[in-house]
Amino acid sequence: MAGHVVRPATDAVRLLVDARTLIEPVHRATIDELGPALRRVAGYHIGWWDADGRPSPSGGKALRPALTLACARAFADGPVPPDVIAAATAVELIHDFSLLHDDVMDGDETRRHRPSAWAAFGTTAAILAGDVLVGLALRRVPPSLTGVLADVLVDLCEGQSADVAAETATSVDVEQCLATAARKTGALLGAACRLGALAAGADPAAADHCRWFGVHLGVAFQLVDDILGIWGDPARTGKPAHSDIRAGRRTLPVVAALASDTPAGRRLGRIYIEDRGEDETVPCIAELVAEAGGRAWAQAEADRRVRLAFGCLDRADPRPSAALDLRDLARLVTSRDR
Repeated sequence: MAGHVVRPATDAVRLLVDARTLIEPVHRATIDELGPALRRVAGYHIGWWDADGRPSPSGGKALRPALTLACARAFADGPVPPDVIAAATAVELIHDFSLLHDDVMDGDETRRHRPSAWAAFGTTAAILAGDVLVGLALRRVPPSLTGVLADVLVDLCEGQSADVAAETATSVDVEQCLATAARKTGALLGAACRLGALAAGADPAAADHCRWFGVHLGVAFQLVDDILGIWGDPARTGKPAHSDIRAGRRTLPVVAALASDTPAGRRLGRIYIEDRGEDETVPCIAELVAEAGGRAWAQAEADRRVRLAFGCLDRADPRPSAALDLRDLARLVTSRDR
């Protein structure tokens, strides 16, 4: 972005590492509150141990806690207070829940280069582990902030419901699918940012600007994720090549291609909507999505969403150093190649 300092990606990686370091003791202590069966499933899903309980390398990237912590630092000096760490941990628990249930609903057998939790332990165990993570998250935050988590849970479920319905719809609407992405993915990033600001004492208006920064960033994140779901390197994504095409998912690049009214888009329509099975190979379908403009549109829309996010961040008027941190995180997650 013109007029702003661009710092190395290592600054954003440091923020993710710092966030993981800060929340992991609380995260682990929270999971340890569970009985042995659900604890085993949850810890496996997070990445702390294998299916037999043997230690594994640590879990995910801690993007959402990093956003919570950065938004808190945007409005408060000094050491990170316990309420902020609790809020960051709660956000990660909600993220853990959403991935557990998504893998079940999508039938995804792989996560982080190994069997997903439901594939390893069964559907019932995975669903129950996801449910209990929601309860643990609500326990972690102060009563004044539980409403933020309740709101995001409604958004996540409504977004997932709309996403599932879109898979069998006879027509596609790009704006409707973007709205679904704002609820399914953007809502949790928005809640992460809002929780951090509120826990640090920001006024409600500033916290709401932070929320919209997160929502727009979340849509950009989803667009990039959808690009990688078709054209990403399996060695980096942990999923097979063209995984979303193989699963027949109408992700955002596919929806844009279907709505393009191009020869390639109409050919895709016969495959996805009319279910006429024209015997195209999976790579051929991926090429049709690109030819119909789906890939280029998704990247352009992701870039536009980042600009909208930065505008919301400016209106929140955060401390300058924290604003740079938040911009670094935004650039990292929307330019990732994994």
